[in-house]
Amino acid sequence: MTESEAAFRWIDDQSELQELVAELVSHPAIGWDTEFHRERSYYPHLALVQVAWPNGIALIDPLALDLTPLATVLERTVSVLHADQDIAILERSCGAAPAVLFDTQVAAGFLGMSSPSLAALVERFAGVRLAKGHRLADWAHRPLSEGECRYAANDVAHLLHLHERLTTKLEEKGRLTWALAECETLLARDRSYQDPDRAWWRMKDSRALRGDSRNIAQTVAAWRERRAERLDIPPRFVLSDMALANIAQRKPTRPADLDGIRGLDRRQIGGAADELLAAVREGLSLEPEALRLPVTDEGERGQRAGVTLASAWVAQLGRDLGIDPALLATRSDVVGFLRGSPSTRLANGWRAELVGEPVRKLVSGEAALAFDGENLVLEDRAPARADRSDGGAGRVGR
Repeated sequence: MTESEAAFRWIDDQSELQELVAELVSHPAIGWDTEFHRERSYYPHLALVQVAWPNGIALIDPLALDLTPLATVLERTVSVLHADQDIAILERSCGAAPAVLFDTQVAAGFLGMSSPSLAALVERFAGVRLAKGHRLADWAHRPLSEGECRYAANDVAHLLHLHERLTTKLEEKGRLTWALAECETLLARDRSYQDPDRAWWRMKDSRALRGDSRNIAQTVAAWRERRAERLDIPPRFVLSDMALANIAQRKPTRPADLDGIRGLDRRQIGGAADELLAAVREGLSLEPEALRLPVTDEGERGQRAGVTLASAWVAQLGRDLGIDPALLATRSDVVGFLRGSPSTRLANGWRAELVGEPVRKLVSGEAALAFDGENLVLEDRAPARADRSDGGAGRVGR
Protein backbone atom coordinates (compact mmCIF):
# COMPACT_ATOMS: atom_id res chain seq x y z
CA MET A 1 0.00 0.00 0.00
CA THR A 2 1.63 3.25 -1.11
CA GLU A 3 1.37 6.82 0.05
CA SER A 4 -0.31 9.28 -2.30
CA GLU A 5 1.82 11.78 -4.25
CA ALA A 6 -0.69 14.10 -5.91
CA ALA A 7 0.43 16.71 -8.43
CA PHE A 8 -1.16 20.16 -8.13
CA ARG A 9 -1.34 23.73 -9.45
CA TRP A 10 -0.94 26.71 -7.14
CA ILE A 11 -3.42 29.52 -7.89
CA ASP A 12 -2.79 33.00 -6.46
CA ASP A 13 -3.59 35.17 -9.47
CA GLN A 14 -7.13 36.38 -10.12
CA SER A 15 -6.98 35.79 -13.88
CA GLU A 16 -5.71 32.26 -13.31
CA LEU A 17 -8.63 31.66 -10.96
CA GLN A 18 -11.06 32.81 -13.67
CA GLU A 19 -9.46 30.39 -16.13
CA LEU A 20 -9.70 27.59 -13.57
CA VAL A 21 -13.39 28.30 -12.99
CA ALA A 22 -14.04 28.03 -16.74
CA GLU A 23 -12.34 24.64 -16.71
CA LEU A 24 -14.08 23.36 -13.58
CA VAL A 25 -17.64 24.12 -14.70
CA SER A 26 -17.17 21.84 -17.71
CA HIS A 27 -17.10 18.81 -15.39
CA PRO A 28 -20.12 17.27 -13.63
CA ALA A 29 -18.46 16.79 -10.22
CA ILE A 30 -15.70 18.59 -8.36
CA GLY A 31 -13.89 17.54 -5.17
CA TRP A 32 -13.48 20.20 -2.47
CA ASP A 33 -11.57 20.64 0.77
CA THR A 34 -10.47 23.58 2.86
CA GLU A 35 -7.81 24.34 5.43
CA PHE A 36 -8.72 26.91 8.07
CA HIS A 37 -7.96 28.13 11.58
CA ARG A 38 -10.34 29.23 14.33
CA GLU A 39 -8.37 28.72 17.51
CA ARG A 40 -8.28 32.45 18.23
CA SER A 41 -11.29 33.70 16.27
CA TYR A 42 -15.07 33.46 16.31
CA TYR A 43 -15.35 32.71 12.61
CA PRO A 44 -13.08 30.17 10.90
CA HIS A 45 -10.38 31.95 8.92
CA LEU A 46 -9.95 30.26 5.57
CA ALA A 47 -6.31 29.65 4.65
CA LEU A 48 -6.49 27.34 1.62
CA VAL A 49 -9.03 25.88 -0.82
CA GLN A 50 -8.30 22.62 -2.62
CA VAL A 51 -10.27 21.48 -5.67
CA ALA A 52 -9.98 18.31 -7.74
CA TRP A 53 -11.39 17.53 -11.18
CA PRO A 54 -10.68 14.65 -13.57
CA ASN A 55 -7.74 16.46 -15.13
CA GLY A 56 -5.99 17.80 -12.06
CA ILE A 57 -5.82 19.43 -8.63
CA ALA A 58 -5.50 23.09 -7.73
CA LEU A 59 -4.58 24.77 -4.46
CA ILE A 60 -6.24 28.18 -4.30
CA ASP A 61 -4.83 30.91 -2.05
CA PRO A 62 -7.70 32.79 -0.34
CA LEU A 63 -5.22 35.17 1.27
CA ALA A 64 -4.41 36.59 -2.18
CA LEU A 65 -7.69 36.19 -4.06
CA ASP A 66 -11.34 37.12 -4.23
CA LEU A 67 -13.04 33.70 -4.15
CA THR A 68 -16.48 34.76 -5.36
CA PRO A 69 -15.85 33.36 -8.90
CA LEU A 70 -15.91 29.90 -7.30
CA ALA A 71 -19.62 30.38 -6.55
CA THR A 72 -20.30 29.52 -10.20
CA VAL A 73 -18.63 26.15 -9.74
CA LEU A 74 -20.53 25.43 -6.53
CA GLU A 75 -23.82 26.29 -8.20
CA ARG A 76 -23.30 24.29 -11.43
CA THR A 77 -21.58 21.06 -10.37
CA VAL A 78 -21.90 18.27 -7.82
CA SER A 79 -19.66 19.17 -4.87
CA VAL A 80 -17.90 16.12 -3.42
CA LEU A 81 -16.71 16.72 0.13
CA HIS A 82 -15.74 14.65 3.13
CA ALA A 83 -17.78 15.80 6.16
CA ASP A 84 -19.98 18.86 6.02
CA GLN A 85 -17.87 21.38 7.96
CA ASP A 86 -16.56 22.85 4.71
CA ILE A 87 -20.03 23.87 3.52
CA ALA A 88 -20.39 26.89 5.80
CA ILE A 89 -16.80 27.98 5.16
CA LEU A 90 -17.22 27.84 1.39
CA GLU A 91 -20.54 29.65 1.59
CA ARG A 92 -19.06 32.43 3.71
CA SER A 93 -15.93 32.77 1.54
CA CYS A 94 -17.37 32.23 -1.95
CA GLY A 95 -20.87 33.60 -1.50
CA ALA A 96 -22.62 30.33 -2.37
CA ALA A 97 -23.21 26.89 -0.91
CA PRO A 98 -23.07 23.77 -3.07
CA ALA A 99 -26.21 23.31 -5.14
CA VAL A 100 -25.75 19.52 -5.03
CA LEU A 101 -23.70 17.77 -2.34
CA PHE A 102 -22.15 14.32 -2.13
CA ASP A 103 -20.66 13.83 1.33
CA THR A 104 -18.36 10.80 1.30
CA GLN A 105 -18.59 10.38 5.07
CA VAL A 106 -22.40 10.28 4.95
CA ALA A 107 -22.35 7.91 1.96
CA ALA A 108 -19.99 5.56 3.79
CA GLY A 109 -22.35 5.56 6.77
CA PHE A 110 -25.00 3.94 4.62
CA LEU A 111 -22.49 1.17 3.95
CA GLY A 112 -21.95 0.49 7.64
CA MET A 113 -18.93 2.72 8.31
CA SER A 114 -19.53 4.96 11.32
CA SER A 115 -18.15 8.47 10.66
CA PRO A 116 -15.02 7.17 8.90
CA SER A 117 -12.05 9.45 8.35
CA LEU A 118 -11.03 10.39 4.83
CA ALA A 119 -7.82 8.41 5.31
CA ALA A 120 -9.82 5.29 6.20
CA LEU A 121 -11.99 5.60 3.09
CA VAL A 122 -9.05 6.24 0.78
CA GLU A 123 -7.20 3.24 2.19
CA ARG A 124 -10.25 1.00 1.84
CA PHE A 125 -11.45 2.05 -1.60
CA ALA A 126 -8.26 3.26 -3.29
CA GLY A 127 -5.60 1.19 -1.56
CA VAL A 128 -3.61 4.32 -0.76
CA ARG A 129 -2.33 5.47 2.62
CA LEU A 130 -2.54 9.22 3.15
CA ALA A 131 0.39 10.85 4.91
CA LYS A 132 -0.44 12.62 8.19
CA GLY A 133 2.70 14.64 8.76
CA HIS A 134 1.26 18.12 8.15
CA ARG A 135 -2.16 17.70 9.78
CA LEU A 136 -1.43 20.46 12.30
CA ALA A 137 0.40 22.82 9.95
CA ASP A 138 -0.05 26.59 10.09
CA TRP A 139 -1.91 26.98 6.81
CA ALA A 140 -1.97 30.77 7.02
CA HIS A 141 1.79 31.20 6.67
CA ARG A 142 3.34 31.80 3.26
CA PRO A 143 4.97 30.29 1.41
CA LEU A 144 3.70 26.83 2.18
CA SER A 145 6.31 24.11 1.92
CA GLU A 146 6.25 21.48 -0.82
CA GLY A 147 5.29 18.88 1.78
CA GLU A 148 2.41 20.98 3.08
CA CYS A 149 1.11 21.54 -0.43
CA ARG A 150 1.27 17.84 -1.26
CA TYR A 151 -0.53 17.00 1.97
CA ALA A 152 -3.30 19.47 1.07
CA ALA A 153 -3.50 18.14 -2.49
CA ASN A 154 -3.85 14.57 -1.22
CA ASP A 155 -6.95 15.57 0.73
CA VAL A 156 -8.85 16.02 -2.54
CA ALA A 157 -6.91 13.69 -4.82
CA HIS A 158 -9.19 10.70 -4.25
CA LEU A 159 -12.57 12.34 -3.68
CA LEU A 160 -13.88 11.78 -7.20
CA HIS A 161 -12.78 8.15 -7.09
CA LEU A 162 -14.57 7.76 -3.76
CA HIS A 163 -17.65 9.39 -5.26
CA GLU A 164 -17.66 6.81 -8.04
CA ARG A 165 -17.00 3.79 -5.82
CA LEU A 166 -19.45 4.77 -3.09
CA THR A 167 -22.15 5.55 -5.62
CA THR A 168 -21.74 2.10 -7.15
CA LYS A 169 -21.85 0.37 -3.76
CA LEU A 170 -24.92 2.33 -2.69
CA GLU A 171 -26.72 1.53 -5.95
CA GLU A 172 -26.00 -2.17 -5.43
CA LYS A 173 -27.62 -2.03 -2.00
CA GLY A 174 -30.52 0.17 -3.09
CA ARG A 175 -29.47 2.96 -0.74
CA LEU A 176 -28.23 5.67 -3.09
CA THR A 177 -31.47 7.64 -2.83
CA TRP A 178 -31.20 7.51 0.97
CA ALA A 179 -27.65 8.85 0.93
CA LEU A 180 -28.49 11.62 -1.56
CA ALA A 181 -31.54 12.59 0.49
CA GLU A 182 -29.35 12.86 3.59
CA CYS A 183 -26.92 15.08 1.68
CA GLU A 184 -29.84 17.31 0.68
CA THR A 185 -30.81 17.50 4.35
CA LEU A 186 -27.29 18.66 5.23
CA LEU A 187 -27.54 21.43 2.66
CA ALA A 188 -30.92 22.52 4.03
CA ARG A 189 -29.63 22.91 7.58
CA ASP A 190 -29.41 26.34 9.15
CA ARG A 191 -25.72 27.22 8.90
CA SER A 192 -25.97 30.46 10.82
CA TYR A 193 -23.74 30.62 13.83
CA GLN A 194 -24.75 30.04 17.43
CA ASP A 195 -28.15 31.39 18.44
CA PRO A 196 -27.14 33.74 21.29
CA ASP A 197 -30.16 32.80 23.40
CA ARG A 198 -29.14 29.14 23.27
CA ALA A 199 -25.44 29.72 23.93
CA TRP A 200 -25.86 28.96 27.65
CA TRP A 201 -26.74 25.36 26.77
CA ARG A 202 -23.05 24.74 26.07
CA MET A 203 -22.11 25.60 29.66
CA LYS A 204 -20.86 22.74 31.77
CA ASP A 205 -23.53 21.86 34.34
CA SER A 206 -26.06 24.18 32.67
CA ARG A 207 -28.79 21.66 33.44
CA ALA A 208 -28.08 22.00 37.15
CA LEU A 209 -29.07 25.68 37.20
CA ARG A 210 -32.43 26.66 38.63
CA GLY A 211 -34.60 29.75 38.99
CA ASP A 212 -33.06 33.14 38.22
CA SER A 213 -29.69 31.51 37.65
CA ARG A 214 -30.92 30.02 34.39
CA ASN A 215 -32.29 33.37 33.24
CA ILE A 216 -29.00 35.10 33.99
CA ALA A 217 -27.02 32.32 32.32
CA GLN A 218 -29.09 32.83 29.18
CA THR A 219 -28.75 36.61 28.97
CA VAL A 220 -25.09 36.78 29.99
CA ALA A 221 -24.12 33.95 27.61
CA ALA A 222 -26.02 35.75 24.84
CA TRP A 223 -24.09 38.93 25.61
CA ARG A 224 -20.84 36.96 25.56
CA GLU A 225 -21.73 35.39 22.20
CA ARG A 226 -22.59 38.71 20.55
CA ARG A 227 -19.45 40.40 21.87
CA ALA A 228 -17.29 37.49 20.69
CA GLU A 229 -18.86 37.67 17.23
CA ARG A 230 -18.37 41.42 17.06
CA LEU A 231 -14.70 41.16 18.08
CA ASP A 232 -14.15 37.90 16.11
CA ILE A 233 -12.69 36.10 19.10
CA PRO A 234 -13.73 32.83 20.81
CA PRO A 235 -16.46 33.33 23.44
CA ARG A 236 -14.14 31.99 26.14
CA PHE A 237 -11.86 34.97 25.43
CA VAL A 238 -14.72 37.25 26.48
CA LEU A 239 -15.78 35.35 29.58
CA SER A 240 -14.86 31.89 30.83
CA ASP A 241 -17.51 29.27 31.52
CA MET A 242 -16.44 29.26 35.16
CA ALA A 243 -17.03 32.99 35.41
CA LEU A 244 -20.36 32.68 33.60
CA ALA A 245 -21.56 29.96 35.99
CA ASN A 246 -20.50 31.97 39.07
CA ILE A 247 -22.13 35.13 37.75
CA ALA A 248 -25.37 33.20 37.21
CA GLN A 249 -25.22 31.98 40.81
CA ARG A 250 -24.15 35.24 42.50
CA LYS A 251 -26.30 37.61 40.40
CA PRO A 252 -24.08 40.75 40.51
CA THR A 253 -25.86 44.02 39.69
CA ARG A 254 -23.20 46.61 40.70
CA PRO A 255 -19.54 46.95 39.69
CA ALA A 256 -18.42 46.12 43.22
CA ASP A 257 -20.35 42.85 43.05
CA LEU A 258 -17.96 41.62 40.36
CA ASP A 259 -15.03 41.58 42.75
CA GLY A 260 -14.06 38.13 43.89
CA ILE A 261 -16.09 36.21 41.32
CA ARG A 262 -14.01 33.15 40.58
CA GLY A 263 -12.87 32.88 36.98
CA LEU A 264 -13.69 36.51 36.15
CA ASP A 265 -10.75 38.47 34.77
CA ARG A 266 -11.67 42.16 34.91
CA ARG A 267 -8.92 42.89 32.38
CA GLN A 268 -10.54 40.43 29.98
CA ILE A 269 -13.88 42.22 29.92
CA GLY A 270 -12.15 45.59 29.81
CA GLY A 271 -14.63 48.45 29.54
CA ALA A 272 -17.55 46.09 29.04
CA ALA A 273 -18.37 45.62 32.74
CA ASP A 274 -21.45 47.83 32.41
CA GLU A 275 -22.68 45.71 29.48
CA LEU A 276 -22.15 42.57 31.54
CA LEU A 277 -24.10 43.93 34.49
CA ALA A 278 -26.88 45.07 32.18
CA ALA A 279 -27.09 41.50 30.90
CA VAL A 280 -27.43 40.26 34.49
CA ARG A 281 -30.27 42.72 35.17
CA GLU A 282 -31.92 41.65 31.93
CA GLY A 283 -31.84 38.08 33.18
CA LEU A 284 -33.37 39.02 36.52
CA SER A 285 -36.32 40.60 34.72
CA LEU A 286 -36.66 37.94 32.02
CA GLU A 287 -40.23 36.79 31.46
CA PRO A 288 -40.75 33.02 31.93
CA GLU A 289 -41.81 32.52 28.33
CA ALA A 290 -38.56 34.12 27.11
CA LEU A 291 -36.37 31.49 28.76
CA ARG A 292 -34.96 29.13 26.11
CA LEU A 293 -34.60 25.72 27.73
CA PRO A 294 -32.36 23.02 26.27
CA VAL A 295 -33.80 19.74 25.13
CA THR A 296 -33.48 17.76 28.34
CA ASP A 297 -35.10 14.81 29.96
CA GLU A 298 -37.89 17.03 31.28
CA GLY A 299 -40.26 16.19 28.46
CA GLU A 300 -38.84 12.70 28.12
CA ARG A 301 -39.37 11.38 31.61
CA GLY A 302 -42.81 9.97 30.94
CA GLN A 303 -41.45 8.25 27.83
CA ARG A 304 -37.97 7.36 29.04
CA ALA A 305 -38.53 3.62 28.85
CA GLY A 306 -39.94 3.92 25.33
CA VAL A 307 -37.05 6.11 24.21
CA THR A 308 -34.53 3.66 25.65
CA LEU A 309 -36.20 0.67 23.98
CA ALA A 310 -36.53 2.47 20.65
CA SER A 311 -32.89 3.58 20.75
CA ALA A 312 -31.77 0.02 21.47
CA TRP A 313 -33.80 -1.27 18.53
CA VAL A 314 -32.40 1.43 16.20
CA ALA A 315 -28.89 0.34 17.15
CA GLN A 316 -29.82 -3.27 16.35
CA LEU A 317 -31.41 -2.24 13.05
CA GLY A 318 -28.22 -0.43 12.09
CA ARG A 319 -26.20 -3.59 12.75
CA ASP A 320 -28.69 -5.71 10.82
CA LEU A 321 -28.66 -3.42 7.78
CA GLY A 322 -25.00 -2.45 7.91
CA ILE A 323 -25.85 1.25 8.32
CA ASP A 324 -24.42 3.67 10.85
CA PRO A 325 -27.24 3.81 13.47
CA ALA A 326 -26.78 7.59 13.81
CA LEU A 327 -27.98 7.92 10.22
CA LEU A 328 -31.12 5.96 11.03
CA ALA A 329 -32.04 7.95 14.13
CA THR A 330 -30.38 9.67 17.06
CA ARG A 331 -31.85 9.68 20.55
CA SER A 332 -33.07 13.23 19.98
CA ASP A 333 -34.79 12.05 16.77
CA VAL A 334 -36.65 9.43 18.81
CA VAL A 335 -37.60 11.98 21.48
CA GLY A 336 -38.90 14.41 18.85
CA PHE A 337 -40.86 11.67 17.13
CA LEU A 338 -42.52 10.56 20.35
CA ARG A 339 -43.39 14.18 21.13
CA GLY A 340 -45.15 14.39 17.79
CA SER A 341 -42.81 16.94 16.21
CA PRO A 342 -43.69 17.18 12.49
CA SER A 343 -40.12 18.15 11.60
CA THR A 344 -38.45 15.10 13.10
CA ARG A 345 -36.55 12.94 10.63
CA LEU A 346 -38.55 9.85 11.63
CA ALA A 347 -41.79 11.37 10.37
CA ASN A 348 -40.56 12.08 6.87
CA GLY A 349 -38.93 10.45 3.87
CA TRP A 350 -37.50 6.95 3.82
CA ARG A 351 -37.05 6.90 7.61
CA ALA A 352 -40.81 7.14 8.21
CA GLU A 353 -41.43 3.58 7.01
CA LEU A 354 -38.09 2.03 7.92
CA VAL A 355 -37.75 3.48 11.43
CA GLY A 356 -40.67 5.74 12.37
CA GLU A 357 -43.50 3.23 11.98
CA PRO A 358 -41.75 0.41 13.89
CA VAL A 359 -40.90 2.84 16.70
CA ARG A 360 -44.53 3.94 16.86
CA LYS A 361 -45.67 0.34 17.12
CA LEU A 362 -43.08 -0.38 19.80
CA VAL A 363 -44.05 2.48 22.12
CA SER A 364 -47.78 1.98 21.52
CA GLY A 365 -47.57 -1.65 22.55
CA GLU A 366 -48.36 -3.06 19.10
CA ALA A 367 -44.85 -4.56 19.00
CA ALA A 368 -42.33 -5.72 21.56
CA LEU A 369 -38.59 -6.30 21.73
CA ALA A 370 -37.30 -9.80 22.38
CA PHE A 371 -33.76 -11.16 22.75
CA ASP A 372 -33.06 -14.29 20.74
CA GLY A 373 -29.75 -15.01 22.42
CA GLU A 374 -27.71 -12.86 20.05
CA ASN A 375 -29.83 -9.97 18.81
CA LEU A 376 -32.83 -7.82 19.66
CA VAL A 377 -35.87 -8.73 17.59
CA LEU A 378 -38.96 -6.56 17.07
CA GLU A 379 -42.04 -8.76 17.17
CA ASP A 380 -45.68 -7.92 16.56
CA ARG A 381 -47.87 -8.45 19.59
CA ALA A 382 -51.29 -10.11 19.44
CA PRO A 383 -54.18 -7.73 20.18
CA ALA A 384 -55.25 -7.65 23.81
CA ARG A 385 -58.07 -10.12 24.47
CA ALA A 386 -60.58 -10.35 27.24
CA ASP A 387 -59.59 -12.94 29.86
CA ARG A 388 -62.73 -14.99 30.56
CA SER A 389 -61.33 -16.38 33.76
CA ASP A 390 -61.27 -12.99 35.51
CA GLY A 391 -64.70 -11.80 34.49
CA GLY A 392 -63.69 -10.43 31.14
CA ALA A 393 -61.12 -7.90 32.37
CA GLY A 394 -58.43 -7.88 29.67
CA ARG A 395 -54.78 -7.46 30.70
CA VAL A 396 -52.21 -5.96 28.35
CA GLY A 397 -48.56 -6.87 28.42
CA ARG A 398 -48.78 -9.59 31.05
